[in-house]
Amino acid sequence: MIHAFTDGASRGNPGESGIGILLKDEQGNVLTSIFGYIGTTTNNVAEYTALITCLRLAQKNKYSSLIVHSDSELLVRQMQGKYRIKEPKLKKLAEQARAVIDSASLQCTFKHIVRGDNREADELANRGIDSRRPVHI
Repeated sequence: MIHAFTDGASRGNPGESGIGILLKDEQGNVLTSIFGYIGTTTNNVAEYTALITCLRLAQKNKYSSLIVHSDSELLVRQMQGKYRIKEPKLKKLAEQARAVIDSASLQCTFKHIVRGDNREADELANRGIDSRRPVHI
């Protein structure tokens, strides 16, 4: 079981944005950490972009199961099917995320965590903004 910690950051809403992803094994050892700049967008789009990037990374590494930890209650509840997705752009991003999950035959669980428990991914997302470096998987 792989534990994924994802975060999207936006300085302004919309504003300059970045993503951060941290993958850990069951013992808490870091397997991968990545960050990147995604341009000007909203915080919610940044959160979904981080999720999709994380799922593609899991697919590339041929992981079979993933627990996604996020401090975005909106993203987690939408991906769990507990909240309706009204915003068309977010709906499209959620569909992309589900498509990656399906194509990778990935068993994926979503867990909402408090912001303090997602500090490392948040730091990576802010590093992405500062770096102005796009993500490449």
